[in-house]
Amino acid sequence: MRTEVDATTIGGAWLGIARRILTDGVVSSYDGRAIRELLLATLRVSRPDPSDGLIERFAPRERLRWMRENFASRERVAELGDADSYATRLFDYAGAGLDQVQGVIDRLRADPASRRAAITTFQPLTDTAYVPCVSLLDFFVESRGLSLVAYCHSIDFGTKGFANLVELAHLQRRVADGVGSPVGELTMVVKSAHLYESDLEATRAVLEGDA
Repeated sequence: MRTEVDATTIGGAWLGIARRILTDGVVSSYDGRAIRELLLATLRVSRPDPSDGLIERFAPRERLRWMRENFASRERVAELGDADSYATRLFDYAGAGLDQVQGVIDRLRADPASRRAAITTFQPLTDTAYVPCVSLLDFFVESRGLSLVAYCHSIDFGTKGFANLVELAHLQRRVADGVGSPVGELTMVVKSAHLYESDLEATRAVLEGDA
């Protein structure tokens, strides 16, 4: 059985998938570290606002700052083996000057019905030791507004997943504003939704605080 989480907010989606991992996740490993994992999880957020009360209340500020820098700065990310940041991948793909975000805005402005307004963050010629967790962003306009489907190969919902959701919501709003559309639904498809064993107790404490 595949896991689906439907939430109104990104904070609700974060805590919802964390709770499901704790209750239904199976023991596995990621790069040699023990994890509890759900395969093929889908999170759907109907009102993805990056300013989220639950995340502001429970998420570590340093992790939010780290992810913000990853999406905003084109400096290489030391913690990821000096890999290119998401900002480079989005706004200067492979250092070639290609702004993929502006590209999807322009495409949807020209054709709001387009189903080809997609971004890849994977740079196969240089991503030999690191593959970005958020790999594909697919934008489209529908009745609710500008919606986004993000495919992720692996997301750690203990120390990073909430920050990924915040940055995806920021990016979705940026594209929606560029297209002149309201913000629609945010969907996150995650092959490996997991928690590291070392973070299980801290995650339980957060969920108990939200109870």
